[in-house]
Amino acid sequence: SSGINAEYGGKDVATLAECGTVEYYNKRFDRITTKAEVPLQPNNRLFHNISTTDDPVIRELVKEAQVFATDSILSTIMTCPRSYYSWDIIIQRIGTKLFFDKRDGSDFHLLTVNETANDLPVAEGSSNSMHKLAVEATYINQTFSQQCLKREQQKSFARPNPFISKDETDELSSVCYRYRKFPLLGPGEHYTVICRTEVDAVTSTSSGEEQLMCIKALNEWDLKGGNSEWRQKLDTQRGDILTTEMKNNKCKLAKWTVSSILAGADLLKFGYVTRSMPRSSGESIGHSILATQQFIPKQFAAQISLDMNNAWGILRVIVDKCMQLKDGKYVLYKEPAKPVLRIYKVPENTFEENEDSADDED
Repeated sequence: SSGINAEYGGKDVATLAECGTVEYYNKRFDRITTKAEVPLQPNNRLFHNISTTDDPVIRELVKEAQVFATDSILSTIMTCPRSYYSWDIIIQRIGTKLFFDKRDGSDFHLLTVNETANDLPVAEGSSNSMHKLAVEATYINQTFSQQCLKREQQKSFARPNPFISKDETDELSSVCYRYRKFPLLGPGEHYTVICRTEVDAVTSTSSGEEQLMCIKALNEWDLKGGNSEWRQKLDTQRGDILTTEMKNNKCKLAKWTVSSILAGADLLKFGYVTRSMPRSSGESIGHSILATQQFIPKQFAAQISLDMNNAWGILRVIVDKCMQLKDGKYVLYKEPAKPVLRIYKVPENTFEENEDSADDED
């Protein structure tokens, strides 16, 4: 993929709608150190995980573009050369339009852990199995992103959260959905992409300017002999720890960075979270926040060798391929452990049962 590039028309990006309410980042969390760690506090906030074609705002905007997706789907496609595990995305070709969806019931929303490490987590059977680590990392990420906010200081955008049902009683997570339009340039026909992106918080600079922030959590899980390397080294050797995370979680970090750039976020905030071992056998594992670190997304992209022109180029190749397909439903499938993508034709409503018998279109 290194030779694939698309000219990125950054100046032509437009934000078509902003929905939801976000809280302000609590700058006290920037003062956390390993000597003054903060327990991760569970919360019951509601996180929506609505796919593209179920999104009422995308339905409203259907005349504005040819390609529709969410930031998590686009970032997965754009960083696919870095991914080791398999994943799949549903593609619907309807007339001149393409809709990219996550498959219902899939683990697409779960964060991978040590996906690009030399020693991969075991597939199953252990408390540190691949799936259990993914559930833990996703829980930590969501929990941290809400804990480090000021609940009393909010910013509401022009439109409310589009996914609230009338009888919703749960507290909503802090989120702004930004529906953004991107030109997909390249040889041949030019396309327009509409992507639902997310930011988690706002913060203000010393001059009072508001900045949009995406908040993510890196987590330590492999406590050798019950000891946390992060607790020992984070305050003095943070660069070494981040370098190790860049190596072991190359794909996850790239996805986060792409998503924050797609969202037009000014800042990307990382929390470093480790396990707190139970004091007695009856207790479950807890977690503690040890530090935070902040980046400007495009600068962090350079640090992890993420070229956005290449990322757009990869999407362009997939879109060009899909625009040659007949109307219908398809699965874009990433093979495990191989840099191979396949497109399968699937029956309209039965792809879950019939994936194995699908015709290979690629």
